[in-house]
Amino acid sequence: MEKVALRKSIITHLKYQDRKEKALKDKALLDDLLASSAYQKADTIATYLAFDFEYNTELLIKQAQKDGKTILVPKTHPHGKMIFCLYDVDNLVKTSFGLWEPAGDQAVDKSKIDLIHVPGVGFNPDGFRIGYGAGYYDRYLADYKGKTISTIYECQKAEFQPDSHDVAVMEVFSR
Repeated sequence: MEKVALRKSIITHLKYQDRKEKALKDKALLDDLLASSAYQKADTIATYLAFDFEYNTELLIKQAQKDGKTILVPKTHPHGKMIFCLYDVDNLVKTSFGLWEPAGDQAVDKSKIDLIHVPGVGFNPDGFRIGYGAGYYDRYLADYKGKTISTIYECQKAEFQPDSHDVAVMEVFSR
């Protein structure tokens, strides 16, 4: 199946998943992530502010803050540019895409990020992902030297050939 059709199929499946079951999987995925050496060794973690049908990143953000970690979230710009800024719940704006992002523009240097929690729609067995099609993460990760991790549901596992510009996630937890 081509990436566009696969993306559409998986998103439809995600939107109709059972909410109670999703909450249980989110908690189990959080436990998996917290137990990972990538999380335990990280001081600065970049994550994303999720759609309601995606993994609930609010769980990770709250726990990481309790653990004294610095949390960053993405801000997108035209022409596929993305930066990560400090997370401040009181300083977010909603994008035309329907996601929340920082109102400010103070980027944290890529070299200061220990771990990036990468979103995605579909993932193949090698950690390559299908995103939402804009390529922000593949461009950002192309020269990123830290660790990458993703948390997904079983329905997000897919078979597809990555494109030459795709960047694989190092560790993918699924439930």
